[in-house]
Amino acid sequence: MQFGDGVSATDLALDEETRILEILDSVPDPEIPAISITDLGIVRGVRRDPPAVLITPTYTGCPATLAIEMSVRAALLEAGFGNIKVETVLSPAWSSDWITDRGRKRLHEYGIAPPPKGADSPMLNRDEAVQCPQCGSTETAEVSRFGSTPCKALWRCLDCLEPFDRFKCH
Repeated sequence: MQFGDGVSATDLALDEETRILEILDSVPDPEIPAISITDLGIVRGVRRDPPAVLITPTYTGCPATLAIEMSVRAALLEAGFGNIKVETVLSPAWSSDWITDRGRKRLHEYGIAPPPKGADSPMLNRDEAVQCPQCGSTETAEVSRFGSTPCKALWRCLDCLEPFDRFKCH
């Protein structure tokens, strides 16, 4: 099997893996276009043999999973990597700890409160204040555990009164 510059599946070089990850870094999340699927931690890695990109949705049954897979396939095809599979891996489950620092910054800039790092965060027990991405206030309240997508909750700032999504921790 040949792909990307005529490299065989068994000879997928480290530089090819790096190139594939760079390509995927330009693929936006379909529900949050300000962040790439790599920054969101959806791309788990690249397997060498047989060649595949491994992805994990933020939630099992995420409605965007098919769109993400199609975007990955399209980006790989455009870059000449037509024979690399895209595989969904559900175990271990995605964790908000997989969001990169750049991704957290981009979420905030887009108006979504990013989750804190660390499984031991008090936020997991709702004991930590959530910062409003609009005005920076920590005087905020959860309106609904269910936001615009399954991976977000709806919050409201008590100072500027603006609603905002907060990425759920898990």
